[in-house]
Amino acid sequence: MSQVTRSGLLHRIGSHPLLWPLVTLVLILMVNATLNPGFWMLQWRDGHLYGGLIDILNRASPLMLVALGMTLVIATRGIDISVGAVVAISASVAALMIGGTLVIHDGVTSYVSRFPMPLAIVCALAVALVCGLWNGLLVARLGLQPIIATLILMVAGRGIAQLVTNGQIVTVYYAPYFYIGNGFLLGLPFALFIALAVYVLMHLVVTRTALGLFIQAIGINPAAARVAGVRERLITVCVYAFCGLTAGVAGLIVSSNVKSADGNNAGALMELDAILAVTLGGTLLSGGRFSLAGSVMGALIIQALTSTIYSIGVPPEINLVVKAAVVFVVMLMQSAEFRKSVRGWLVRPAHSGGVV
Repeated sequence: MSQVTRSGLLHRIGSHPLLWPLVTLVLILMVNATLNPGFWMLQWRDGHLYGGLIDILNRASPLMLVALGMTLVIATRGIDISVGAVVAISASVAALMIGGTLVIHDGVTSYVSRFPMPLAIVCALAVALVCGLWNGLLVARLGLQPIIATLILMVAGRGIAQLVTNGQIVTVYYAPYFYIGNGFLLGLPFALFIALAVYVLMHLVVTRTALGLFIQAIGINPAAARVAGVRERLITVCVYAFCGLTAGVAGLIVSSNVKSADGNNAGALMELDAILAVTLGGTLLSGGRFSLAGSVMGALIIQALTSTIYSIGVPPEINLVVKAAVVFVVMLMQSAEFRKSVRGWLVRPAHSGGVV
């Protein structure tokens, strides 16, 4: 391989948008492995894999889903800070409809759901979709600023979730529902397959159709996109609706994982983690450029960072401060302007001596 070809290859690798998110994820995993010698160890027990990596993948799945929906919203110059509340609403509706009633038949005790589980899941996702449509209509039709439009549902959504649960924690006793958040398929968490299926579907839609180009055009210049014939308002409503739908799926996973629904705490601060995951993955908050793979990687970074903080024994009262400090350093590492400034500090031109 010639030197020119090698330098060109290195330049392409160095300028790839996923390079720094990947480097960040590897560094966090290495730190975790250093502090926990058994981190890389995987065990096969009860028909599926156990280990630190599997735990990170499982716990990151809801955040992956929310981040994927948030990616399209941010790509259109928007933002959705109500996804945490939508997660709580979806979890509350599903938990309330499924519940679980103790039944004794021929001396055998079992739990049955209040409503058929498919119906409960469809209703929970439908409510989440309506929440997303509400946000999209406020932004695209009424012209409200995205942060204000979604702030309305962020506040009201918590109240709706607590209204659904009557202000209490609703416990689910129906075992088939637990498979969504705690089940395993082919040795891996079932929730991970849900997140991967959504990612593959979105990747195919934005790369094999013109939708990805339309979303980028809206994010770069909405007025120009509208003049060019792009149905900017319709696409904006659709991406907010899809963001609500992905948050609804995440709510199902969260409630299934803990076997209950808490309208006050379910999905708390998830909107902030989702926005952070999207930005860590290389999506511009100003709209236009976006990366679905980067958002997935950003979600893994956040969950790996959370696991690392817990593994090193950081006191609970300061773990958010430590997390914020690490995230700040990571964002500086990914900033091209910051790296350029550091190179300028390290490689200063020598001042020519002499008498004037």
